[in-house]
Order: sequence, then structure tokens, then C-alpha cells
Amino acid sequence: MPLPAPNLDDRRFQQLVDDAKRLVQQRCPEWTDHNVSDPGVTLIETFAYMVDQLIYRLNRVPDRNFVKFLELVGVHLFPPTAAQADVTFWLSAPQDEPITVARGTQVASPRTETDEPVVFTTKDSLTIVPCELSRLASSVAADEVRDHTGAVGDGFYCFDQTPKADDTLLFGLSGAVPANAVLFRMDCDIEGVGVDPDDPPLVWEAWTGEGWAACEVDRDETGGLNRPGDLVVHIPHEHTVSVIGRRRAGWVRCRVVAPADGQPFYSASPLIRSVEAMTIGGTVAAAHAETVIEEIVGLSEFVHGQRFGLRRTPVVAGGDPVVVEVAAGDGWETWERVEGFENSEPNDRHFALDATSGELRFGPAVREADGSLRQYGAVPPKGAPIRIRSYRTGGGARGNVAAGRLTVLKSSIPYVARTENRHPATGGVDGEDIDSAKERGPITLRTRDRAVTAEDFEHLARQAAPEVGRVRSVTPGDEDAGTVRVLVVPAVRGEAGRLDFAHLVPDDDTLRRISDYLDERRTIGARVVVEPPGYVGVTVVARLRARPGASAPRLTDRALEALYRHFHPLEGGPDGDGWPFGRPVYVGEVYAVLQQVKGVELVEDVGLFEADPLTGERQEQTDRLVIGDHALVFSYQHQLRVEEP
Repeated sequence: MPLPAPNLDDRRFQQLVDDAKRLVQQRCPEWTDHNVSDPGVTLIETFAYMVDQLIYRLNRVPDRNFVKFLELVGVHLFPPTAAQADVTFWLSAPQDEPITVARGTQVASPRTETDEPVVFTTKDSLTIVPCELSRLASSVAADEVRDHTGAVGDGFYCFDQTPKADDTLLFGLSGAVPANAVLFRMDCDIEGVGVDPDDPPLVWEAWTGEGWAACEVDRDETGGLNRPGDLVVHIPHEHTVSVIGRRRAGWVRCRVVAPADGQPFYSASPLIRSVEAMTIGGTVAAAHAETVIEEIVGLSEFVHGQRFGLRRTPVVAGGDPVVVEVAAGDGWETWERVEGFENSEPNDRHFALDATSGELRFGPAVREADGSLRQYGAVPPKGAPIRIRSYRTGGGARGNVAAGRLTVLKSSIPYVARTENRHPATGGVDGEDIDSAKERGPITLRTRDRAVTAEDFEHLARQAAPEVGRVRSVTPGDEDAGTVRVLVVPAVRGEAGRLDFAHLVPDDDTLRRISDYLDERRTIGARVVVEPPGYVGVTVVARLRARPGASAPRLTDRALEALYRHFHPLEGGPDGDGWPFGRPVYVGEVYAVLQQVKGVELVEDVGLFEADPLTGERQEQTDRLVIGDHALVFSYQHQLRVEEP
């Protein structure tokens, strides 16, 4: 079966005649005789016949030529984007000297019989700084700090006699430990009764110089400071030393928070007898890309518009800017990357790079109407070696690996025992296909790289950051006249539809790139705000009856997966292409989603609640959850009970 030919223009003879007659009425109102007997109409029909033949031949143009037309108007395939993940390097034992993990260190997933390893490269260097506990204090009232450093061994109550919200236990480390994992080894007595050991009302925070930032906690063996054990706290990378209670240290605190609905609370303060602190690892950001260093692409022939190909493709965004270096004397001259050569002067050392194909090209020379030759950009000297300082290659949806998959260290690092990604990798998007580029072609011709309508802003935002999942442009209203809001949803998938709410917020680099790109193309007087949309948490509490022979645990997993996918910002909704902006949630559709799960005999009862994904606060039960016009829903801790027959 032959491939379908693209229909570049679907107008026919009669449509062309009618269009011409309408133009006659607008441009030549004195021409009133439009009958076929009029000589002018005869000419119109003659030209329409000729144009109809041209359109017929145009629609026979092969698909390859259509792609070349797209290239002529500046449409190029978007390259893939690299998934991002935070990789933790765990030490074999606490060390007395700092351990450095160099930038560019590679970690990978295990190789299997069917899959090649997925390789990630660290984006920055990491220093694992040794530390110890130098101060220990608590605070049960504003501006009051009680020093317990000398009480270690005898024991002390770390909170008020009857604990309350904002009671704080303060740990002063010997120095700042940015992006490190600190193990606290505690000897505690079971005095803080009333609390759930698996869900204590505590948060861990570290001082960053601008305030207290939340820390991530894992391997909590103390059950909320109620029994001896170890506890690992991951310190944010902004951690710095400060002075609290006239003591200078790298401060970390454990703070009591108000209990959530149904969460048990302390009736008495835990008793701490001893505390030790030591650094056992560190975390650094990594990307699904490999870095190629100082690749020689060829020798200059001293001709305009010369092109070279890279050995590794595609080139993914991120990292250091791509820079070309040309040999000159005893050193290398640096050339700057540009999107196009229209503004390049003859002596400007500029080059352009197609990230998808890996084609590097220098400026052309164009012959003007008067016969002169105009040069756009400089040309490297004849015979000069040309190299790229560094670039990153890789990317794609394959890099969105699950948590705990990046366990293979490609090169040995002293005293580092293992690696892991504690959270799934996100942000990996495959490169654009030709069908998508064909759809963009007419939009590119219409916008002409200018943002005027809401669709223009959305199209250009995707052009600036192809890795985003969804973009919505909100036109100015009466209250914010002149302000265009561009709402960006990152491309996240998650396991079985489950998402971490923090991953739904685009990173600052993506927002900045979109904002800068749109700022250059907006209309005069328009103000552009690029931000994530508002999210409304949805909690479903349901009771299901299983069919005979159905496994209750498996049915629970399938039903939860169905709910998480249905309320997914990118994959949910009635059409499966993302929850529509502003669409309310009805309890009836929850019944329908659960009833379609394999193994469900009957949906007995469903409760629908609005929940704040940041605080966990739940509103009253409702049958219809209304959200803002430009908001999206987000699954938050669904609760199911399956009754076996």
C-alpha cells in the first residue's frame, strides 16, 4: 500500500473562481457584471483552471520535498530531552577526609538480556564532607534555646513536657554539609507515648542562610524519637553554617508539627540519652546523557556554508553551552552558536547546529541583486582543525527509569560503596517525529516567530522547551489586562500513574528559558508570566466488592492504578490525553472508573474529597468538585477497601 501523499492545498476550480470574484467585489466595486459572458470572468476562469492544474501537481510532490519545504521555512525536528534524577552516592563507612565525586561521573542501570543499560552523568561535582555533632539544643518557646550538649549521657526531654506544634530539637553539626546524607544514631527511651511510630508528627529542616528548608528522611529506625536506632537525613545543597543560641554550627532541626486529620500526637516528650552524627553519603543531580569532550569534526576548506557532522547524535540541551573552537596559531579561537545567520556580520565568528541531526554549519555567502556577494558570518581559515569543546548526547523517554534502578557505578570511586536514585527519573521525552513537524509547519508560517494570539504563545513555548508535557496560554482578563499567563506542565509519568507532587512543578531553568524566549517575541506592552498551573488534590475513598476468586490485594492495586491514571494531568481525563483544564470532577465518573476495573463485582460506596497536596488538609465530602478555569487535578492518597465475597 503506497504512503498517503500530503494534501498541500485542497482548493478546486470552482473554489478558486469564487475566491477571485469575492476579491473583485472588495477591490473593484465598479465591476458589477460577474456573469460567465463577461470577458473578465473568462480570464478569471482561465487562471483558475491553470492554478487548479498547479495545485494538482503540487499535491503530487513527494513527502521528501514537503520536508524540504519545512526546512526552508525554518521548521526542524525537536531533539529529545534528557531525563533528570538525583543520584545518591553511599560511602562504605564514614570518612575523616572529604570524598569528591567528580562532575561527569557515570552511573547506569543494570544490563539485562533484553535491555542495554541506561547511563546517567552527574551534572556537578559532589563533595561528601565529614561531620560530627558539636552542639545539641532544643526550643519550646520563641527566642528561647536550651543547650543540652552537656546533658548527653544523662538524658533530657527534647520537647516541652506536653509537646506542642513548633517545639524543636536542634542539632549543631561541626560544619555545613550541603547535599550530604547525615546519619543520626540515637539512644532514646519510649517516653513520647501516643504517637504512631510509622507516622510521627515531625519534620526535619536545615538552615540555608535564608531560612529553614525541608529535609528528606529515610531509614527512620527511631519511630519518632521513641527508641534507639539510626535515622538518615538528606541535607539540601544550600545548607550553611549559622549562629543559634550564640553557637556557630551547621544547624539541622527536628520540629513538631500540628497533626493531620486522624494522626496520633505526642502526649509526652521523648527522652534522648545520646546522639551521634556522621556523614555517610551525598546526592547530586544527573542527566540521561553522555558528555563528549573535544571532538574534532574536520578541517576547514575555507568555503562559505561549509557543513560538518558530529559522531554522536542527537545533541540534548543542558550542561555547558555548545562551543566550537578553531585552531589558530598556538591556541584555539572560540566561535559562538546562533540560531540563524541573518544578523551575522562578515567578521562574526558564528556557527549553527541542528541538534537532531548533529549537523554543524558555518555562515553562507549570498549574492545580492546588484551582483555583490554578502557574507553572513566568518569562515574558518583553510586547513584549520575544527572541534567542539563538549556536548551532551542521549536523552529520550527511555531515561525515565524507576526509583532504585541506577545502581551501577561505571568507574570506581574510593570509599563509595554503591549508588541509587531514591526517586524515579523524570523529564525524558523522545525526539519529535516528522508527522508532528508537519503539523507545526502551518503554525510556524502563521506566527512568523511572533507571539500575538494565545495559540502563538503556546506554540513558541513548546519551541523554547520541547521537553514540557502541556502548555496553556491564558489571555488577559479585566483584572490583569496586558498580562499573558503561560501555564507549563512538565512531562512526568510516574509508576502506575502515581506522581510526586514536587515533580509537577517545572524547574527554574525551563521556566527561565520559556520566559526569555517569549519576551523577545511578545507584542509591545504585553507582560508574560510563565508559571505552573494551579493543582487541586483529589482524594477518593471507596468501598468495593470483589468477584468470587478475585484477589483483594491485586484488585486494590488495579483499582488504585485506575484512579491515579484517570486523574493524571498528562494521561488522564475522558480522552486519555490529560485532564482538561478547569474540568470539574463528578462522583459518578469515579463509580464508572472503578466499575470497569477487572475483578470488581460492585462499587458499594464512593466518597469524593478535595485535598491540599502540600498540607494534606481534606475538605468536606462532595459529589461535584469544582476547580478553577485554568487548574488541573492531582491524585492525593486515595483510600480503598475491598470486601471479598
